[in-house]
Amino acid sequence: MPETALTTSTVTWAPAPPPTPQPGRAFALYARHSPGYEARLASAQALLATAAHDFAGSIVQATSLGAEDMVITDLIVRAGLPIALATLDTGRLHPETVALMERLQIHWGVPLEIYRPDPQQVADFVHTQGEDAMYRSRALRQACCALRKLQPLAQMLRGRRAWITGLRREQSDTRAQVPLIDRDADGRVKFNPLAEWHWSDVWHYIATHDVPYNPLHDAFMPSIGCAPCTRAIAVGEDFRAGRWWWEDDAQRECGLHVRHGARPLAPNSEERTA
Repeated sequence: MPETALTTSTVTWAPAPPPTPQPGRAFALYARHSPGYEARLASAQALLATAAHDFAGSIVQATSLGAEDMVITDLIVRAGLPIALATLDTGRLHPETVALMERLQIHWGVPLEIYRPDPQQVADFVHTQGEDAMYRSRALRQACCALRKLQPLAQMLRGRRAWITGLRREQSDTRAQVPLIDRDADGRVKFNPLAEWHWSDVWHYIATHDVPYNPLHDAFMPSIGCAPCTRAIAVGEDFRAGRWWWEDDAQRECGLHVRHGARPLAPNSEERTA
């Protein structure tokens, strides 16, 4: 969907810019070989192979281009698995994230599907609510997420029976029970191959296999979303503390991964292919 010029409003408040990225800082801070890493890696590889087999031609990796998702893409490409790769361009991403879309395709030599919000709906929202409406209320922030993320995701998943994400249990309290295999609100099977991985595992893999990553990770931004909604975190802060930080509770999700009461599936469940 082609991009369009958007009407903007006067910005009255904005987060401070992130620290300047220092190449390799994330490796130095996070990359560690921890006990059980090889078993967790083998589990992720096996789950991806099963997913590709069970849903051949009808499965996609919905990559956020975060560190976890770059690991999954590398695992998919190395194994030659027939899994489509796709991402969302919300129109408010950091330049570093947009640049990573091209880097991904060049590095692995694979196509990347890019889904964008409806330009007229975005223009109407910005015209009526302002460019940075998300700061004014939770309702407006959620409306912006729905427009820029949920609707394009629905386009991505249309006609597909399964998808793959980079969710990990360590990421937040709301994700602490993420299963390896789940169902989304529409009944699609959802694979989370890194659910059991530690943050150190992710960076150990990236360092070991020379996986490209977003340089904003080197600026203390472990979880990266839209530019207005992401800031660097301080030492001791929660992994996702830099996302929608002005909201006053831990239930800070955009809606992409809200489970809506879906029950997890066992890894060997025949129900996956139903």
